[in-house]
Amino acid sequence: MTLPTLPAGCRIIDFALRGDERGSLIALETGKDVPFDIRRTYYIFGTLEGVSRGFHAHHRLQQMVVAVSGSCDILLDDGKEQVTVTLDRPDQGLTLPPMVWHEMHDFSPGCVLLVLADDLYDEADYIRNHDDFMALVEGAAA
Repeated sequence: MTLPTLPAGCRIIDFALRGDERGSLIALETGKDVPFDIRRTYYIFGTLEGVSRGFHAHHRLQQMVVAVSGSCDILLDDGKEQVTVTLDRPDQGLTLPPMVWHEMHDFSPGCVLLVLADDLYDEADYIRNHDDFMALVEGAAA
C-alpha cells in the first residue's frame, strides 16, 4: 500500500509486534515508539455509523492515534493540502503535530481509536473553527 504524502510532522509509525501462539502484544514506550512524553491517554469507541469526530486542530498539543480495533479514515489538513489516511492496523500509529486540522470519518463497527497526548486537556489549546485555523496558518506564512 502506498501512503499519501503526509503534512509536515505527521508520520506513520510501525510498532514492534510481539507474541506467540497465545496472541499478540504491542508495548508503547515514550521515546522509543512514541516521540513525546505521554501525559494523557483516551480512546474513542462506540461511534455510530455516519458520525464523524474531531474537526479541530491544536496550538501546541502533540498526539498519536492508533486504531486498536477496526478502522477509520483521518483527514489531515495543514492549511495547504488535505490528505486522508486510513488507520486499520493496531501495529501502526499516526502522529498528529500541532497546527494540523484533523477529522475522523467512516468508523467501522467496533472501531476503538486510542489517542496518546503530550499534555493534559486544555480547552484553550483547541482551534475548533476551520476558518480560524486557516487564518492562523495564513498569518504564520506571511
